Amino acid sequence: MFFGDTMLMIQADLHTHTVASTHAYSTVSENAAYAAEIGLKAVAVTDHGCGSPDSPHIWHFDNLSVLPRKIKGVYVLRGIEANIVDDDYGLDVGEKVLGKLEWVIASLHSQTFSPADKKKNTEMYLKLCENKDIDVFGHPTTAKFPFDMEKCVKKCKEYGKFVEINESSIIHGKSPVNICVELLGLCKKYNLPVVVNTDSHFCELIGHTDTVTKMLEDLDFPKDLVFNSDWDRVREHIINKHGTIGL
Repeated sequence: MFFGDTMLMIQADLHTHTVASTHAYSTVSENAAYAAEIGLKAVAVTDHGCGSPDSPHIWHFDNLSVLPRKIKGVYVLRGIEANIVDDDYGLDVGEKVLGKLEWVIASLHSQTFSPADKKKNTEMYLKLCENKDIDVFGHPTTAKFPFDMEKCVKKCKEYGKFVEINESSIIHGKSPVNICVELLGLCKKYNLPVVVNTDSHFCELIGHTDTVTKMLEDLDFPKDLVFNSDWDRVREHIINKHGTIGL
């Protein structure tokens, strides 16, 4: 599953935070420089949506286009980790801003979505699959938000959404291994690609997915179902969604 000399499972880390999220500790430039050092081809800047207490101002997301397309030779994707909110299962950032971004993660956090029963959480994911702006559901394996995985994996497959396997969430005990294994088994069954990300809050964590890599190897999970194991595949997805954006 490793990539040649880099020993990395992924070529693009599509969930990283910067100092714009005030509980993270590195700048965009520091993240890109470290990504270049370890051989990544791309990183997505995905700071928290405006419903989070530590979120940047909405102008942060509206102004991401000022970033260079490449920093230290690494492509920098303009993204967000939007919060799913209780109010009618929407997101905490509007369509006008989301439509300008290249990579949209939709995640559940207890600050913006009250832990609910399995039925409510399932309804939420099923509805959000129809949101055209969302690319991937962030750390859906979080134990406090149970849902009907099979129903939702099938709906994600129908609407072209990805699910994330999040290194940080596993390491910090928020996503138990058994839940991750169950989700991966269903993704394998229904041929749904997953996105393996670090959710890094410090630059030297970017690209390192050792825990997830071992899990996928133990499960004999197909490499071609790891969406961001191939930068060209990520690039094609973004161009198909947004048109030519200098990639």
